[in-house]
Amino acid sequence: MERRDYTLALSGLNFHVSEWGAEQGWPVVMLHGIRGYAETFAGIAAALHPGFRVIAFDQRGRGGSDWDPAHNYYADAYVADVEAIVQQLELDRFDLLGHSMGGINAIVYAARHPGRVRRLVIEDAGPGAFETSDGATRIRKELATTPERFESWEAAGEFIRALRPTVSEEARQQRLHSMLKPLREGGYTWRYDHAGIAATRLNPDPARVVDLEPCLSAIGCETLVIRGGRSDYLQPSMVERMQALNPRIASIEIPDAGHYVHDDQPALFQQAVSDFLDRGLFHAGKGAP
Repeated sequence: MERRDYTLALSGLNFHVSEWGAEQGWPVVMLHGIRGYAETFAGIAAALHPGFRVIAFDQRGRGGSDWDPAHNYYADAYVADVEAIVQQLELDRFDLLGHSMGGINAIVYAARHPGRVRRLVIEDAGPGAFETSDGATRIRKELATTPERFESWEAAGEFIRALRPTVSEEARQQRLHSMLKPLREGGYTWRYDHAGIAATRLNPDPARVVDLEPCLSAIGCETLVIRGGRSDYLQPSMVERMQALNPRIASIEIPDAGHYVHDDQPALFQQAVSDFLDRGLFHAGKGAP
């Protein structure tokens, strides 16, 4: 599959962008989670119809993108970054997928720009999940207790294995390669702004915490919510609330998957996303709308 990696300078920061597929393909923008990275979507990019152009980027403070010196890690800043990238790449209309924090950002973007998003996929995110779920408590604990450095690659691997015991070893190693960097004095540290992201998540400015319910009501495109069957983050009652807010929202639950559905059950996740995004776009020989 054709792949391109490049850097865009936006909002005073440099962003690392990865693309898969032909440049003239139908664009799908993908947004990762709080400690994620663009590379996490390589599997779904390879599984989609070859007529898609998958665009993912390391959100501010992660991977190959710049850290924000002001620790501006709020939904409004993330969504402004998406808006800037969409403008820079001249994307008039596209599909949008977001996981966890990326799902929150995707919901807000789709609500603000109903004419741009053809189809929206939300992976294990929704109102209440960020604030009150067991998964939110788990994530806050992880951020508060994560070491700043590791003496060895093996020590980092043991840490990730304890956090994500159900994820395959291949997926864990991909995480390590995307999330760690070597230190000059030896050992490894995070490639993302752990201190800044943790500070924002653990002690947020209440005025900048987004209310997702009015955003969900404002979404004007067909939307699919994908929940992990054993997720501790997005609960079934939350999915029901999302659907009550907007009749355009459909949902699917992937069995034996936690919060990281695309890691726990990649084949089932890829099939669900492919079926949803293909509809009305490539079926029956149709071109892009």
